[in-house]
Amino acid sequence: MGRAFGWLWAAYAVSSLGTWLAFNAFPLVAILALDAGPAQVSALAAAGLAVGAVVAVPLGPWVEFRRKRPVMIAMDLVRFALLISVPVAFALDLLSFVQLLVVSVLVAAADITFTSASGACLKALVPKEDLLAANGRFEATMWTATMLGPPLGGAAVGLFGPVTTIAADAVSYLLSAAGIRAMGGTETRPPRPAPGTRLKAGDLFDGWRFILADPALRPLFLNTVLVNALIMVAMPLLTVLMLGPLHFTPWQFSLAFAVPCIGGLIGSRLARRLVVRRGRHRVLIIAGVLRVCWPIGLAFIGPGLPGLLLVMAVEFALITCCAVYNPVLAAYRLELAPPDRVARTLSAWSVSGKLTTAALTALWGLLAAVTSPRTAIAVAGVLLLATPLLLPRSDRSRSLIAAG
Repeated sequence: MGRAFGWLWAAYAVSSLGTWLAFNAFPLVAILALDAGPAQVSALAAAGLAVGAVVAVPLGPWVEFRRKRPVMIAMDLVRFALLISVPVAFALDLLSFVQLLVVSVLVAAADITFTSASGACLKALVPKEDLLAANGRFEATMWTATMLGPPLGGAAVGLFGPVTTIAADAVSYLLSAAGIRAMGGTETRPPRPAPGTRLKAGDLFDGWRFILADPALRPLFLNTVLVNALIMVAMPLLTVLMLGPLHFTPWQFSLAFAVPCIGGLIGSRLARRLVVRRGRHRVLIIAGVLRVCWPIGLAFIGPGLPGLLLVMAVEFALITCCAVYNPVLAAYRLELAPPDRVARTLSAWSVSGKLTTAALTALWGLLAAVTSPRTAIAVAGVLLLATPLLLPRSDRSRSLIAAG
């Protein structure tokens, strides 16, 4: 797909590996270096998602009318500066919980801004027929980083201290900025509003208006946001269950989630072939249904090797189905979004996902406190089984094209 795409892919790969090396790094630093309690750690996780998403809302329209590569480089440099401040403050014995909180929020906002700009960049860079292949490569890269990053990060923390992986993550964004800079070529400047025109309050919500008004995107948006949130709410509860009452060791816990990421490589490789053979709509529906069938099994985890194998089997099936669904959806979303609304559409989608995940994570934490982690995991699994009702029953985009 060309030299420029190769550099974009390389930038994505290095930043993804850095992100997964630093998986759970902020809670670890808060606990090990600042003696933070459960309430502070929960606040750190929720605030980073929720407040960061709110901060990113006005940035969607701002990104839309600017060249995307400079925005991406700027967001990489911002994330580098924010993250490198943590090991620097730690070395100087100046690190505080407030600094972790501020960095978490601003990095989350920069993540959303970068994602919206990179999606628009990819749509302009890659021909329409190659969007699925490009997103499949990104998906496979993400799952490879997910498989390798946390075990390597855990080893680095054990050998060199709690802020090591945060420093590595910071450097990965610096390398990502260099990769985007190396793409070369020229980028057309998007048409800008007339001089003196101010951003209106309604412009901030233009991405949501487009998604909710589109008969093809709306059901996929509602389904994806809810499914992703219900999958994620079980993760902290499963961590408590496995490392607490079930007495799994940290290396067993890491293994339980690293090995199933092989399913991500398999699913991302299958996605394009399945679309060619079965059609995009059918693949989205079947993969969308199958991916929610497995998490209920996590409620039945027990101690020892059988419990470890159960988690691996459930996660493998879940990840494989998600790795088929995600690149097909990502390519379809880019195809449907008009060139002048790509950044706002992706920003609105990302903000909605992060806010929903943050809200449901907090709610499920309360549910687990009132009942038990196992019960809360089971409730999430049961609700997931109902989410296919939100999927589109027919390929509405095809009928709209035919009608037009």
